[in-house]
Amino acid sequence: MLDKFGIAKRIAQELRDGYYVNLGIGIPTLVANYIPEGMEVVLQSENGLLGMGAFPFEGEEDPDLINAGKQTVTMVNGASIFDSATSFGMIRAGKVDLTVLGAMEVSDNGDIANWKIPGKMVKGMGGAMDLVASAKNIIVAMQHTNKAGESKLLPKCSLPITGLGCVKKVVTELGVFDITERGFELKEIAPGVSIEEVKAKTLGRLVVEGDIKTVSV
Repeated sequence: MLDKFGIAKRIAQELRDGYYVNLGIGIPTLVANYIPEGMEVVLQSENGLLGMGAFPFEGEEDPDLINAGKQTVTMVNGASIFDSATSFGMIRAGKVDLTVLGAMEVSDNGDIANWKIPGKMVKGMGGAMDLVASAKNIIVAMQHTNKAGESKLLPKCSLPITGLGCVKKVVTELGVFDITERGFELKEIAPGVSIEEVKAKTLGRLVVEGDIKTVSV
């Protein structure tokens, strides 16, 4: 089974040289620490930063330099800072190659719900709706089940929708799933996890066939 760092490491394998990437709040932010050596990837934060680096070491934090989740970050050489209007102009113009987001629910046709639970206070929808509508590729990093042990990979989202049919891949502690017209296709399974466990914890349509590789991080 993967921990949150393992999920981030596996998603980092999806990065390609020259990509412009936006990382959402939570597990996705950890991907910044696992960019393959020698690969040039430019990280964009919707609060107005292009060229975001890894998290700072303790004692080296700059409280004025934060990502969209209010976490302190670093900047790489050549980074630039600008207003949110410019940032969202980049996003809406389709300049982001890959977006990695967390989610509360994902449906087997690629719908995502990740911004609101009815009855709970939220500060706002953030940039997720713009990102899922505009990014060329969307990967979700999430826990497979909620705190009650209920599947978050569903036939249909029950929470307010962020975007429709937009998610291409989901990485959870149990494995890696491509979303196709047939549903969640299990491509890789986490170490120590059985096919039976994946089936038991996935309510959406699940396709398990062929050679299922073990996740390597």
